[in-house]
Amino acid sequence: MDTLTTADGLLLRLHSWRAPGAARGQVLIVHGLGEHAGRYAHVASALNAKGWDVHAHDQRGHGASGGPRGALPHPHAMLEDLARVFDHLRGGSARGPRVLIGHSMGGAIAARFVAEALSPRPATWSREPDALVLSSPALDPGLTVTKRLRLWVGERLLPDFADANGLKPDWISRDPEVVRAYVADPLVHDRITARLARFIVDAGALARAQAARWRVPTLLMWAGADRCVAPAGSAAMAAAAPPEVLTARAWDGLAHEIFNEPERDRVLAHLVAWLDQLAGADPSSQRQVPDGPADEDRPKPARAPASKPQTQR
Repeated sequence: MDTLTTADGLLLRLHSWRAPGAARGQVLIVHGLGEHAGRYAHVASALNAKGWDVHAHDQRGHGASGGPRGALPHPHAMLEDLARVFDHLRGGSARGPRVLIGHSMGGAIAARFVAEALSPRPATWSREPDALVLSSPALDPGLTVTKRLRLWVGERLLPDFADANGLKPDWISRDPEVVRAYVADPLVHDRITARLARFIVDAGALARAQAARWRVPTLLMWAGADRCVAPAGSAAMAAAAPPEVLTARAWDGLAHEIFNEPERDRVLAHLVAWLDQLAGADPSSQRQVPDGPADEDRPKPARAPASKPQTQR
């Protein structure tokens, strides 16, 4: 089992899925709250088939990595961990673009990670990948007034108490098999502390605040029927970011885990097509992906700057 040690001595479980032959680039996946990187093996397989090496890590307090479940010792711990994993991959002999993919909480973390480079004095953990993909990111967790009050109280009284996160398993996907596997998975948990919840809220808000200055090529996809995070957060970022930098795609009717929905092949094909555009068409590396994107699903080429990006439908 491959691991990496964090600054505070925890072991992070590392995952790698290699493309056959020379890789076109490197993809690093950042998973969501309560889950683990092993749930992205099918995403890695689709990307491997198109020539991309894929890597991921179980975040602290998740999966097979160390640390209390759903907890953070300080607000930037997961960002520091991500920088360490990013540097670990960059230190290898791999060539090609380095792409960060973040889902849900992992999307908020990835967006916050990228946004830091826009700060006047970036933190020591700041890194800038060549491209970013956000899948149903928690840019707006959609907290009710009651939940915001509970968070405010929890931060002050019991910031490290791990409570149930309140998310129901059948919210993640409309595919019953996906839900059953999620519930039966011993590495999945439903814990979250007030400290981690506050980090997620603040990370998404900061990324949205920096959207107008966004400079890393980004594919932002979100579920139109999401009950785990508020789709409005993604829509707001898509409206604010430069359209020549950010490509937006709302998947109407899909639940939170767009890579695990019945329409997953269309979603993955859309992702692969965008990565193909990023890396440049290379006929020798083209491999068949099941159910390639219909014309309306293909990412559109970069547009001339406009006041607002048009969300692809």
